[in-house]
Amino acid sequence: MASGGTKKFGDLVGSIDEGTSSARFLLFRAETAEVVCFHQKELRLICPQEGWVEQDPNEILSVVYECIERTLEKLIELGGNPQHDIVAIGVTNQRETTIVWDRTTGEPLYNAIVWQDMRTSSTVDQLLETVPNKTKNKNYLKPLCGLPLSPYFSAVKLRWLIDNVPKVKSAIRSGNCLFGTVDTWLIWNLTGGSDGGAHVTDVSNASRTMLMNIETLKYDKALMKFFDVPVEILPEIRSSSEVYGLIKFKPLQHIPLAGCLGDQQSALVGQECLTRG
Repeated sequence: MASGGTKKFGDLVGSIDEGTSSARFLLFRAETAEVVCFHQKELRLICPQEGWVEQDPNEILSVVYECIERTLEKLIELGGNPQHDIVAIGVTNQRETTIVWDRTTGEPLYNAIVWQDMRTSSTVDQLLETVPNKTKNKNYLKPLCGLPLSPYFSAVKLRWLIDNVPKVKSAIRSGNCLFGTVDTWLIWNLTGGSDGGAHVTDVSNASRTMLMNIETLKYDKALMKFFDVPVEILPEIRSSSEVYGLIKFKPLQHIPLAGCLGDQQSALVGQECLTRG
């Protein structure tokens, strides 16, 4: 049975951990970081051709929802009360994986292109041709975004989607396209989706797109021009610790979604590696 007025576990913090091979939802005691309960489920990888790696964005979402529901059932079995005990939820995610969807229907315009996908090697070659003085210098953008030009990063995947998927180009033209990494896709859906969902990302995920200036922590006009990406489709860059919105997904309704970090950065923070070296 759910508990009444007193909190059996103290304040609990929930973590949505959406990785490449599985997703899980964990509940921690806020005071001690002790895990109270969790549920984990594997995710499918789709490989249409050699070197191509995709996932179904709707499947990612439904697996995350299922992990939340199963974890809350375990909490209730332990005598907890989700609405009473959980004070905030955070998201950590596989980085660089790229999703585009329709802002009106909420439907993905293509499968998620996963971070290790190599189809964009030819896109990188095309972009290198546009580097001034024909130097083909892969580090040409590094002073701005801190990253070398590589198939790995989200801007290159987004460029491929715009060039190769007519639905994406059409949605951009009609003002209906939204882009995001997995954190953005989850936060947008959890906070309402097409009904007012927050279209946001955090600096740690934005830093892996090649579109954010690492000095200003804002999208850089020179980078957006280089990749020919319209700013209108990009999520707002926010800090890693703030309230992005209240969750509208029934079992966690009205609980603040209040943290977001890419998986490698969140591992550093979790181990309290907060000073250089």
